[in-house]
Amino acid sequence: MAQCVQSVQEFVQDSFVPMVAVLCSDEAERLTRKNRLNFAELLRPFCRLTSEGHLRDPNNQLQVVKNLRICVTKVTPGAAPPSGSALSPGQRRRLDRVVLSCQPQEGAVTTAVAAGDYDLSFSDEALKSSAPWFSSWRETLTEVRASKLFSATTPWFEAYRENFLQLMPASEHEFLNHYLACLLVVSSGESAPVEQFVKLSQEQHRIQHSGDYATPKWFIPNTLKYYVLLHDVSQGDQQRAETVYEDMKQRYGPAGCYLLKINSRTLPAEQNEQIPDPWSQYLHRNHPQSQDEDDVPAEENDVGAGEDRHSADTEGKRPEANGEESTTGPRGACLTLDDHDHIRQFVQEFTFRGLLPHVEKNIRQLNDQVVSRKGLSRSLFTATKKWFGGGGGGKAPEKSVGEPKNAGGLLSYPPEAPELQIRKMADLCFLVQHYELAYNCYHTAKKDFLSDQAMLYAAGALEMAAVSAFLQPGSARPYPTHYMDTAIQTYRDVCRNMVLAERCALLSAEILKSQGKYSEAATLLIKMTSEDSDLRSALLLEQAAHCFINMRTRMLRKFAFHMILAGHRFSKAGQKRHALRCYCQAMQVYKGRSWSLAEDHINFTIGRQSFTLGQPDKAVHAFKHILTNDSRQTASQQGAFLREYLYVYKTVMNQTGVSLPNLPLPCIHSAATRVYFGHERRPAEGEKQAATHVSLDQEYDAEQAAVWRRLEERLAAAANGGTVPANFRPSQCYLDSRTDNLHHPLAVVEEPMVVEVMFRNPLKVPLALSRLSLLWKFRRHGHTGEDAAEETEEETAADQDAADHQGEEPVTTETILDFHLAPEETKMARLRLLPHRTGCLTVTGVVYDLAAAPVPETGEDEGTQKVESVPVSGKQDLKIRGPRLNRTKEDKMFVRYGPDRRLEPIITPPAPLMEVFFLQFPTALLCGEIRKAYVEFCNVSAVPLRGLRVASTHPDFFTFGGPAPPDPASPDNCSAYKTLALAAGGSGEARRTPASADNFGPASDVTDVPVGGDGGLLPGRSARLPLWLRGPDREGVHQISFLFYYQSPEKGDKISHRVVRHSVFICASHSLSVRASACPSAVAPQRQDGGALVFVDVENINTSEAGVREFHIVQVSSGSQHWSLNKCINPAKEKDCKVSSRERAKLCFRATPCKPPQDASDDANVFTFSDVSMGNELIVSSATPCGDFFFRCRRTSESRRADASRSGSRTPSGSGNPDEDAREELQRVVGKCNQLDLDIIVIWKAFVVEDNKQLILEGQLHVALQAFGKEATSLTPKQESQEMVLLKFKSEPPPPATLPSAQLAQLVKSNLQYSETHAHDFAANSVCVVPVCLVLSNCCWTDVDVTVDLRHKTISSEWSECSFTWVGQTRYKLTLGPRGTHRLQLRACFLRPGVYNINTPAVRAAPASPAAQYDQVAQRNGGPALVVIADANQ
Repeated sequence: MAQCVQSVQEFVQDSFVPMVAVLCSDEAERLTRKNRLNFAELLRPFCRLTSEGHLRDPNNQLQVVKNLRICVTKVTPGAAPPSGSALSPGQRRRLDRVVLSCQPQEGAVTTAVAAGDYDLSFSDEALKSSAPWFSSWRETLTEVRASKLFSATTPWFEAYRENFLQLMPASEHEFLNHYLACLLVVSSGESAPVEQFVKLSQEQHRIQHSGDYATPKWFIPNTLKYYVLLHDVSQGDQQRAETVYEDMKQRYGPAGCYLLKINSRTLPAEQNEQIPDPWSQYLHRNHPQSQDEDDVPAEENDVGAGEDRHSADTEGKRPEANGEESTTGPRGACLTLDDHDHIRQFVQEFTFRGLLPHVEKNIRQLNDQVVSRKGLSRSLFTATKKWFGGGGGGKAPEKSVGEPKNAGGLLSYPPEAPELQIRKMADLCFLVQHYELAYNCYHTAKKDFLSDQAMLYAAGALEMAAVSAFLQPGSARPYPTHYMDTAIQTYRDVCRNMVLAERCALLSAEILKSQGKYSEAATLLIKMTSEDSDLRSALLLEQAAHCFINMRTRMLRKFAFHMILAGHRFSKAGQKRHALRCYCQAMQVYKGRSWSLAEDHINFTIGRQSFTLGQPDKAVHAFKHILTNDSRQTASQQGAFLREYLYVYKTVMNQTGVSLPNLPLPCIHSAATRVYFGHERRPAEGEKQAATHVSLDQEYDAEQAAVWRRLEERLAAAANGGTVPANFRPSQCYLDSRTDNLHHPLAVVEEPMVVEVMFRNPLKVPLALSRLSLLWKFRRHGHTGEDAAEETEEETAADQDAADHQGEEPVTTETILDFHLAPEETKMARLRLLPHRTGCLTVTGVVYDLAAAPVPETGEDEGTQKVESVPVSGKQDLKIRGPRLNRTKEDKMFVRYGPDRRLEPIITPPAPLMEVFFLQFPTALLCGEIRKAYVEFCNVSAVPLRGLRVASTHPDFFTFGGPAPPDPASPDNCSAYKTLALAAGGSGEARRTPASADNFGPASDVTDVPVGGDGGLLPGRSARLPLWLRGPDREGVHQISFLFYYQSPEKGDKISHRVVRHSVFICASHSLSVRASACPSAVAPQRQDGGALVFVDVENINTSEAGVREFHIVQVSSGSQHWSLNKCINPAKEKDCKVSSRERAKLCFRATPCKPPQDASDDANVFTFSDVSMGNELIVSSATPCGDFFFRCRRTSESRRADASRSGSRTPSGSGNPDEDAREELQRVVGKCNQLDLDIIVIWKAFVVEDNKQLILEGQLHVALQAFGKEATSLTPKQESQEMVLLKFKSEPPPPATLPSAQLAQLVKSNLQYSETHAHDFAANSVCVVPVCLVLSNCCWTDVDVTVDLRHKTISSEWSECSFTWVGQTRYKLTLGPRGTHRLQLRACFLRPGVYNINTPAVRAAPASPAAQYDQVAQRNGGPALVVIADANQ
C-alpha cells in the first residue's frame, strides 16, 4: 500500500475529531469576508492545538489530550435526511474532481522500488520511464538502488480519502460526526450585540430541537454554546467592544465567551512584504471545485460540474462575496501575525475552557445514567468483569412501545436508550483520546447490539472497538482484525451500506499496513471493489498493488496485474491520466520479459489513452512499439493495431506539420543493405554471351573475393612496372556487410548506383508501400557549408524549386510506385540513383507511403475501410554501423565501431567503360582439347581506354595467339594447328625448330590483349579477337575466372583503372592418359646413336557413351632446352596410331641432347621443338596455339613445383640447421645429376558425329620429364588432404646426408677400347702387355669427381683359369665436366694364353660440390670385355 504523509495514528485521530458548529451574524460575516474567508475558514489553520489539554474520567483519573484537532464548520440546516448507505451524486462528483485535480507533478523526484532485477519508478516520470520512447529513466534510480524498501506516495488517494471522510454523512447509529458545540459569532459593531447573541442562540435551539431539520446532527441535547465577540481593530470602537465583552462575561461567564480581535492591518501590504497564507493548503486541498475548470481537458472532465448542496460538511462551500468586498487578492490580507496569534489563542481558550470541560461533564453524566439504568456499580471501571461476563443472561433493552423494527433485523433505538448512551459515552471518550475507556464502552455496547440483532449498531461498535484497541498506547491487547472483518462484512452484506464499509476498510487497511500485514491489507482492499463505483475500485486496486510490492517477498507480477485492473477502472471512471499512469507503471514489469501479449495490450491501451489526453506523439510511439516487435497476436488484432496506428499517425502529422517523420513499418535491416555501382549486365544476344562481372543477383563469396583481389594486384603490378602502387585500392563495384567499407567508394557520372534494401514485414497482415525512393544528400566538390548541401526531400518533391542555381538536378531518383509485402515476408527493393555531377553523395534513408494492404475480408465497417485507404508518408533512416575496432588498447577495452561508407560514394568525372562478350564459348571440353572461340571488347563510354590486360586463375586454359597466328579463313586450315605436308616415304626423322619463349609473351600470368593499337580502344568502337581454349588436364567441373583490366588515358584520375570480371564453369571429360619415362642409353652419349630412350604409354580413358570412341595420335613432339626427340624406333611400321576405348599404345623414341646451354648463354630462353609425325602431315608445334599452350602449361607446372618445394622445405627448426641445409644441397645436386628437362607433347585427333555432322576434335597433352628413371603423366594428380602429424616436442636430429646409390650409379659411363685378339710369343717373352684405352663419359649436366681403381679384383674367373694384372699407374682421380669425356691409357699384363675379361676397373663417382664432400658411388659396370690371348708358337 502506498505510503501516507501522516502516521497511522495521526490519520485515525484526524478521521474522528470533535465537531463544532458556527452561527455568525451578517455583520460578523462581513468582517471575515474582508480576508476572503468565512469564519469557519478563518479558524481552520489554527484548529490543531499545540499544547496539551487535560480532563478527568469518571474515576477521577487525569487524562492528557495531545495534538487535538477540532473541526469548525458553518451550520447549514437541511430538511432532507441524508442517505447513509451511499454518497449523493454531488459528493461523487466532488470526489472525482479531487482525484482528477491531484496529479503527479511533471519533473518531480522519482521514488523507486528495487526488486531483484526490476527497478520501478513511481511519479509522473514513470509514464516516461515505462514507455518505449523513454530510455534514460534508469539514471534517476542511481541514488536509491542501495536501499531495500521504498514506498511510493499517492497523494490523489490521500486526497480522496480525506474528502471521503469529510463527506461522511451523520448517522443515527454513531455520534462521531455530530456537533458537540456551537460558536455564536457577533460583531462588536452591532447596535445591540447582546440581542444578536440571543437571536443566534434561539436559532441554534430551533435548528436542533424543532424537528424541522434533519441535518445537522447534534451530539447531546444540551449543546455547548460559546459566545464570540468579533472586533474589527481597524474600524471598530475598542472601548465599546471592551464594554460589551464585560457584559457578556457577566451573562455567560468568563469561560463561555471570548473577545476576538482581527483585521489589525490598516494599510495595504507593500509589494515586497511577505504575507503569510496558512489557508491555501487547506482550502486548495479540500476545495478542488475552486480551480478553473478550463485547466482540465474537456474529454477528461466528464465527471460533472454540479455539487450537492446538501452535504453534511459545508466547509467547502464559499458564499458569494458582497458587492463592496473584493473577491481577488490573497487570503488574510487584513490580518497581521498578531491576529494569527489571537485566533490561535482563541481556539485554545475555547477548547481548554469550554469544550473539554463540557465533554468531561457529559462523560460523567452519561456514566451515571448508564449505571443507574443498568443497576450496575458506580463506575464502569469497577464493573468491567460484570459487564464482560456472560452474554446470554442479560435483560432485553428497554425500548418504547411504538419502536419500529426494520426488515432484515436492522433495529432502531430511541435516543434515550441505554445502549445508545453507552455508545455516546464511548464516542466522547474516543474523541478526547481516552481510548481504554472508549474500548470498554464499545465492547459493552457491541454485546448488547449483537444480542438485540441490531447489526448496524453492532458493526459500528466492532469497528470503533478495533480502532480503540489499536490506538491504546502501550497496550498489550493485539489489534482485533476479526472485529474489522466482521464489521466490513456486516456493513456490506447485511446493512448494504458501502460508505461505512469503505470507511472501515480504509481504516483497517492502513492499520494492517502499519503492522506489515500487506497481504491481508491487499486482500481486504480487493474485496471492497465492486461495480457500483469505478473510482473507488480503481483507487483500492492501486493500493492493493502497492501492498504486493511492499511485501517481504515482492510480488511484481501481482503488482502489475492489479495496476492494469486499476488502470481499467480509472478509465471507466473518466480518470484518463491516472489510467495512463497505471498502465505505464505496469509496463515496467512486463517490458522485456517475453510477455509479448501483455505488452501489446498495455501499449495499445497507452496509445489510446495518450491520444485521448491530447498526447498523439506518445500514442504514436506506443503503437510503434506494438508494430515493431515480433508479436504473437492474431492477424485480425494486428490489423486493428495497424489501423489505429495509421489513424493516430495521420492525426499527429496534421497537427505537427512534420513532413517526413520516421515510420516503424516495415522493418529495415540496414546492415544487409547492398550497393552496386554501374550498369546492369546485358542479357545474351544471339551467340554473344556477356561477361558475368558483378551483380546483385550474385552472393558474396569471401574466397572468390580474395581470388579477384590477387588477380587485380597482379594486373596492377604488370601495368606499373612490376610493383603494386602504394595507393592501390581494389575496384569495388559491389558492397555489402562483408566487404571493406572503410573508404568512400568511387562512382562515375552518368552511371547508376543501385541500393538494395531489405524490408521485413513483422506483421501477419500485408503492407502496401507506394512511392518508394531513396533519400540522399549531395555536396559539390569545392563547396562547403549548408549552401552546398541539397536535400532529397526537396529534390524528390513534386516541385523542383529546391534544385541548384543552374536548374539541373545533381541526382535523378527512381521511384517504385507499388511495393507490397505479404504477411511476415522479407523482400528486397532495388532503388536507383543516377548522378549527373561530380561531388559527394550520401544516401540517408528511404521515403515511402505506408498503408494497410486491402485484405479479402467482408463485414468491416466503413470507417475501417477509410482508414485503410489513406496512406501516410514517412521515412526510415539507413544507419549502418561499421565493424568493431580491435586494433589499439582503447579499442579492446571499449566498444568502438569503425565507419561504414558504402552509402557515401564520391562521384568522379567520366571514365572508360568496357563490356566484354564471348562467342562460341564452350561449356564442356575433353581434357587437353583445343577449341577456338572469340572475345569481343566494346568501349561503351565517351572516353578511350588503354592498357587492356587479362589475368586468370587458369592461365594455361586460354591464349590469344602468338606473333603469327594461323589464318582462320585459309582453305587449308581445317585444323586449329599450323600444318605442313610431308613427302611420301619420308625417313621418319624428327623436324627440329628453335623458338624463343619471349615470343609467346612474358613469363607472368598477365596477358596483354592486342586491341586498338597504341591509341587504345576508342569510344564506341569494338574489337573481336580469337581465343584458343584448352581443356583442363584434370577431369571434373572447373571454375575459371577472367579479370580484364583497362586504364584511363589520363593519369592522375581518381579511378586509375577499371576491371571486368567473368567466371565460367567448364566440365572436363577424360580423353587420353599419357605416361612417359626416360632412361639413358647404354652407349656413350657422344655417339650418334647415344643419348636416351623415351617411352610414351598412351591409354584411352574416355568412358562417355556418347563421346569419343577412338583417338588418333597424329604427332608426338618435344620441347626442351637440352633434349630433343630424334625418331620413333617402334618395331611396328604402321603410320596411323589409333587407340580405342580402354586400349593402350606404347611408343618408343630416341632422344638426343641439344647443344649445352653454356655455349648459348645469350639464348637461354630458346627451346628446341622436335616434331615426330605419325601421319602424312606435320604440325608445327612451335606455332600458335600449340606453342602457346606448351609454354603456359610449362609455367604452370614450374610454379606448382616451386610451391611444392617451398612447402616441403619448411621445417620446424627453421633454416639455421646445417644438417638440413646439407640435405637440401644434396637433393639439389642429385636432381641436377639426373636432370632431363624434356617436355613431351602428344597431339591427337578424334572424330565425333553430332547432328549428322562429323566434327573433328583436336587436342594436345603435355608430359614433363624432369629426370631419368622417373615416370611422368599428363593427368594432374588430385590434391589429397594432408594427414595429421603428431607434434614432436623433442626435436630429433636428422639422419646424416648420404647419397642415394641407386640414383647416382649412372653418373659416368666407362668403355674399354682394345684389340680383341692378340698373339704373343710366350717363349720369347713370358709377359704379354696389351694397351687398353678406358673412355670415361659424364652423362649429366654437372661436374663429377671420378676415381678409377685398377686394383679391383674381378669376382668371377670363369673366362680364364688365371688372372691378369694391370701394370703402370693403377689409381686415377679426375673431374669430368658436364657431358665431358676423358681417356685413360692403360696396360694389361698377361702371363699365359687364354680368354680374359678385362672389364675389371672400379669406377666410382660423386657430384662435385664446393660446399660439401660426398662419398663416391660405384658406377654400373657394362658387360664383359673379352680379350683372346693366343700363343704365337702354336
